[in-house]
Amino acid sequence: MIPDRYLSPEQWVRKGEWLVTTASQSSLHIPEKLAAKLTHQGDLMKTGDRLRVRLFPEETDAFPAYWTELEVLYEDDFCMVVNKPAGMLVHPTVPDQVETLANAVASYYIGSGQQHRVRHIHRLDEYTSGPVLYAKNEFSQIRLDEAMREKAVERIYVAFVQGIVDPKLGKIDAPIGRDRHHKQRRRVSTTGDHAVTYVELLETFPQAKVSLVRLRLETGRTHQIRVHMSYAGHPLLGDTLYGGSDEHAAYQALHGELLCFQHPMYGEQLEVKAPWTVMFEELYAKFSEWNA
Repeated sequence: MIPDRYLSPEQWVRKGEWLVTTASQSSLHIPEKLAAKLTHQGDLMKTGDRLRVRLFPEETDAFPAYWTELEVLYEDDFCMVVNKPAGMLVHPTVPDQVETLANAVASYYIGSGQQHRVRHIHRLDEYTSGPVLYAKNEFSQIRLDEAMREKAVERIYVAFVQGIVDPKLGKIDAPIGRDRHHKQRRRVSTTGDHAVTYVELLETFPQAKVSLVRLRLETGRTHQIRVHMSYAGHPLLGDTLYGGSDEHAAYQALHGELLCFQHPMYGEQLEVKAPWTVMFEELYAKFSEWNA
């Protein structure tokens, strides 16, 4: 449920670790448990007509810094959206692994003089490119995690898939579970978790027997798009795990195109676009030339 009134950017100032405002506490929409915690710690107080809230404490992070070029698509005091390249994990999966997006974000914070924990709100597969949302403080993390649970964070993807997709495909509603015969794979299974993917045909390339589709997730199961498109008979180019050919792409041709979410403090609906990768641009140019 969207609250009726929010704090606007003009109604507060940041003074170090503190947010200072003359607005009411209710306009901040601080979750009840967090408000109680802040009050107990002396981090939420009223002085005259000023409300002071320590929303930006200096924090240390467990992720070692790993420097690499980082494309920041959106950033303010509360959240940040980073464009993840294909081939990079969102966070480490084994000890001493540092070449991940989490470590790169830790490095970015240090380099820009910010002291935040790295708090990712959602994940992308290693070889899926696109926007990843980060919360910069506990308040934002609680609000954005809640939005994820309520399916209020929308992720829209584009993909090159094998075959000519029927424009009537529209919706894939098929439960997804683990594949007992392959620990990395998922599969459509009657005993799996509810999963729904919406499919929009954007363009076909008959000479290459390839289609370009836009995909929207209603649910967020592991490998959902990859499993559903393979199940529909149109595996992603490069996705050899789910039956795709690597003739045109060395890895799955899947890119997060758009991330839509409500700003945790202001309530504004944000739409953050991620530009196509070099691989996507090259595939589109090649298939378009074949069609000519």
